[in-house]
Amino acid sequence: MHCPICQLTDTKVIDSRLMPEGFSVRRRRKCEGCDNRFTTYEKIQIQMPAVLKHDGRRESYNREKILSGLKKASQKRPVSTEDLETLMEKVEKHMLEHFPKEVPSNVIGELTMKELLHLDPVAYTRFASFYWDYKDIEGFVSSLLKNLTASKGVEREQLQQ
Repeated sequence: MHCPICQLTDTKVIDSRLMPEGFSVRRRRKCEGCDNRFTTYEKIQIQMPAVLKHDGRRESYNREKILSGLKKASQKRPVSTEDLETLMEKVEKHMLEHFPKEVPSNVIGELTMKELLHLDPVAYTRFASFYWDYKDIEGFVSSLLKNLTASKGVEREQLQQ
């Protein structure tokens, strides 16, 4: 592994941790040349399903596209990169289990929003604002309240069982 600072290949793994969902390993490394410490992630290479857009087009799954939106939504919030990686792993695991060949884009969005709501409600609201793409504030607030109420109802049902 090349050091991102000095490009030396003599780096040493000082800590390894399996990520919660088990799809990747986080490694802390130290460069033997410049003593720089950095983090790398090893991930299983999995063939993700194609994404079926609402207009009928199909496109390749792009993890970075979703992650970019999540990072924007969680700016200045107490949400770490590791939290977002874990969220993405949960979404991807669900996709692979239930949609091995093709997944509708709205399913990806709803799964992502469900996980984000549990992680940080403010980041959820921010993500919803550009995911739903509303033209006026009344429509956005109405949908937000409807979805929050629905998710609270689901949580209550799960607690009662």
